[in-house]
Amino acid sequence: MARWLIAAFLMMPIVEIAVIIQVGQFIGLWPTVLLLVAESVFGAWLVRREGRKAWANLQAMLSAPHAPEVALTDAGLVLVGGALLLTPGFVTDAVGFACLLPGLRPMMRRLVTRALTHRSERSARVRLVGQRRVDPPG
Repeated sequence: MARWLIAAFLMMPIVEIAVIIQVGQFIGLWPTVLLLVAESVFGAWLVRREGRKAWANLQAMLSAPHAPEVALTDAGLVLVGGALLLTPGFVTDAVGFACLLPGLRPMMRRLVTRALTHRSERSARVRLVGQRRVDPPG
């Protein structure tokens, strides 16, 4: 996991710069700059709006007797989406908008839930293989 994260942090600026250059060559320098600024302004507005909704949903779920998994995941996605929108670039903005837009957030929630479930199953202390208990080394 740590290697993957380090690789992502090293590769993302390279990918973002390459995409910005490609977009700049396609539509021109000033339209590219304006598009990046417009994405940031729209993203800031969307973060405020969806952040308020996520906070209200989280408070409502915490006062209810059942577990607030969806509200917690949505709040986390809004937080991550906002952070990604603060990062200049088209790729991070696309992922950030996917985390923030209500129509795309359920898909992102499923991806995050599936990834976290897979990760927790892989790192479990005890695994059952058939009827046999297998303890991981260490």
